[in-house]
Amino acid sequence: MSITKYIPNGLTLLNLLSGLLALVSVFNGYYDHAFYFVCLGIFFDFWDGFAARKLNVSSDLGLQLDSLADMVTSGVVPGLMMFKLFDFIQAETPEYMLTDETFYMGFVPYLGFLITLASCYRLANFNIDPRQTDHFIGLPTPANALFVMSIPMIQYADQYQWLTDLLYNPYVLLVITLVSTYLLNAEVVLFSLKVKNINWKDNKLQISFLIFAVLLLILFQVVAIPMIILSYIVVSFFVNRLKVSNA
Repeated sequence: MSITKYIPNGLTLLNLLSGLLALVSVFNGYYDHAFYFVCLGIFFDFWDGFAARKLNVSSDLGLQLDSLADMVTSGVVPGLMMFKLFDFIQAETPEYMLTDETFYMGFVPYLGFLITLASCYRLANFNIDPRQTDHFIGLPTPANALFVMSIPMIQYADQYQWLTDLLYNPYVLLVITLVSTYLLNAEVVLFSLKVKNINWKDNKLQISFLIFAVLLLILFQVVAIPMIILSYIVVSFFVNRLKVSNA
């Protein structure tokens, strides 16, 4: 039996392992480590499907395994990260504000797990939705995870202290949580970033956007991640409008 049939599933399990290491990092307060482990997991997630197609070993097992791994790396981890961000803000708030501000109630940090619930629903729906073969409907869980995991990373960019202060506002975090929960399962068509082959003609949109994303990362480092996710949504909108107008 050829060992190549195990390569895609092996990559998927590395995605899962990365997610588990990210969970440990979040629990221990190493948010930068958690971010890098999630990035590593998404890297493996990007290539497992490509490997399965190139090696012609795609299977139903691989599809289910991929979703289970994504549930941890791109579902549980960002939900826990948002929980920790809410909890950190609450812990750092002076006691007199805790008695005056009704926002700071014990249940508020748990709202972060709305992201996990929405991610779970999206991943289950993705597996049974025949429309999502060449594009996504709703924000992919890896993109959403990157957005959430980049929030605590921005504090390391000293020149963007104002952005850190903004993002560490509990009301801003609540809006991000609710918008994230909505976008994960919204009827919004987004182009797939997964490259099916190395042909430029078939993947010019994906490759062009990836080059654009790399340039933003070089210029703005981690601050570029929210910009990339928002650009991804905007570009998808215009691509869809162009398709409609040309139909």
